[in-house]
Amino acid sequence: MKLMHPIANTHVQTGDEWAYEVKYDGFRCVLHWQTDRVRLVSRNDVDLTAKFPEVVDFCINNQESIKKLLPLQIDGELVILNNAFQANFMAIQKRGRLNKQETINQAAIDRPASFLAFDLLQQQGSSLTKKSYKERKKQLKKLFKLGEFEESLTRLNLFCFIPSYEDSDYLWKQVFDYKGEGIIVKRVNSLYNAGKQHGDWYKIKNWRRLSGILTFFDTKNDYFTVNIYDNDQLIEIGKCKHGVNSSELQTVKKLFTTKGEKSGVGYKLPPAICAEINTLDLIKGEVREPSINRILVNTAAEECTIDKFAVDMAMMPADVEPSKTNKIFWPKKNVTKGDMLVYLREISPYMLPFLKDRILTVIRCPDGVTEQSFYQKHLPDYAPSFITKIPTGDEYFFICDELKSLMWFANHGAIEYHTPFQTVENPNPTEIVFDLDPPDRERFSLATSAAKLLKQILDELNLVSFVKTSGNKGLQVHIPIPKDSLSYDETGVITQAIALTIEKEYPTMYTTERLKKNRNERLYLDYVQHGKDKTIVTAYSPRKTPNATVAAPLFWEEVNDELSPDLFTIKNVVERVQTYGCPFTGYFEQGEKQVLESLYKLLEME
Repeated sequence: MKLMHPIANTHVQTGDEWAYEVKYDGFRCVLHWQTDRVRLVSRNDVDLTAKFPEVVDFCINNQESIKKLLPLQIDGELVILNNAFQANFMAIQKRGRLNKQETINQAAIDRPASFLAFDLLQQQGSSLTKKSYKERKKQLKKLFKLGEFEESLTRLNLFCFIPSYEDSDYLWKQVFDYKGEGIIVKRVNSLYNAGKQHGDWYKIKNWRRLSGILTFFDTKNDYFTVNIYDNDQLIEIGKCKHGVNSSELQTVKKLFTTKGEKSGVGYKLPPAICAEINTLDLIKGEVREPSINRILVNTAAEECTIDKFAVDMAMMPADVEPSKTNKIFWPKKNVTKGDMLVYLREISPYMLPFLKDRILTVIRCPDGVTEQSFYQKHLPDYAPSFITKIPTGDEYFFICDELKSLMWFANHGAIEYHTPFQTVENPNPTEIVFDLDPPDRERFSLATSAAKLLKQILDELNLVSFVKTSGNKGLQVHIPIPKDSLSYDETGVITQAIALTIEKEYPTMYTTERLKKNRNERLYLDYVQHGKDKTIVTAYSPRKTPNATVAAPLFWEEVNDELSPDLFTIKNVVERVQTYGCPFTGYFEQGEKQVLESLYKLLEME
């Protein structure tokens, strides 16, 4: 069937007649759901069913709950989700190119795709296209409720509901912060009309804007070659032509053809003409969907560097102006402050949930990890008003609960981020954490063996646990728990009992001895650290180590003899998360449904 397509636009329509959805980067398709038969058909009528068996299997396995509504036709997007507002374009493209069923089946296990439903076209075999968007959305919501399908948009859910929003400013902020592709604006009373001959659906893309140098004009296809400087070397990042107004564009073309040197099918000029380029992403060294936004008449070519390019592509919040980005922060690995800023910006969708509503302590290294550093847990007087502050006597604690706050601290040299186990409005812990601290990095294997022992115990207690590197020399095991389910006194009894059990079984390897001099080269099972107002390094925080390591969440199967804390650094953790997904996905949801009966019984025994 022919689908309704949004019209590209540069501004967001506002008012009560409009609703707003996230635009995801994937394969637009219709899910045809009949009893015991499911098909996925693309916008170009290509059958994608065989390429996404995990989605098909989900529907077949869950059809009983919504059987009375079949057959269905659901309009949506096949994606591989990075987070709730961003899909992984490269990953879904790669999936789409697979042909061998064995390879497809393995990919479906390694990084499953999800079908994101945003419109209901047919129910019980009857068309809903003459119903309003608002009514169709309402019926789609009812379908999810009837089927008891998990609606949350995470990589763990194969069948998700795309909600609509009334507040466009709120949604645009989320899309910007999470680096989503854009938003779709839909008229609430609109019918489903095929094609683009309507004025009811619009798409607004979340463009990254970068500075580049126009060095070559191809007269055959009207494309300009865009370059940036990598030290003294010009490197090409793509070709583009559209976007800039016609008179400005004609002036630039004329400059190339009259002043440039003829070369093949076009003309080249020395690096001088700079332009602001819109793009969606960088794919294999080339910008994606680039267009010229404007000519930068006051920008020198020397300013268009690879370092600036990285910062531009990261999309820093307007409230924070990155400074001294070339300063070396980790000399051993030649990692700069700019590298750290880009890392924190890119990892922020996965890191910020673990900072939210928690008093923050940072370690600041204004001149890098080898120079002077200091802890900071009180907000300085010069901090901007947008940072959330909590009164404490004559001073203020602070909370880092949004992107611009995180980037402000990072821009002021904050390298490490530590939080307590409770939120600011609740005295009880929201998680139980074991800190597994070997005597040195060379004996990191003690941490992996202790973590595996601990997981066995937690599995026997029917507890779902998560594990991360400390970013230094150990591992940390987290057990999220429901709100107000346990007090610190109770979690203290539990952590002590489990730690002593491990120590008793393996006294030559593990100890609960607090004094380092008495540990005799054994791993320290730190259960005392789990106390009120004590802190632990947050997930994805950089560390003040020589190798620019990160407190990296892990999949449990990665806890083996090959594991090393040096594997996870500022330079590779973002790519790791985008390739494999965040291992801590679903952490807070799991906490709310964690079953603690075994812990209550343990408390009764102590």
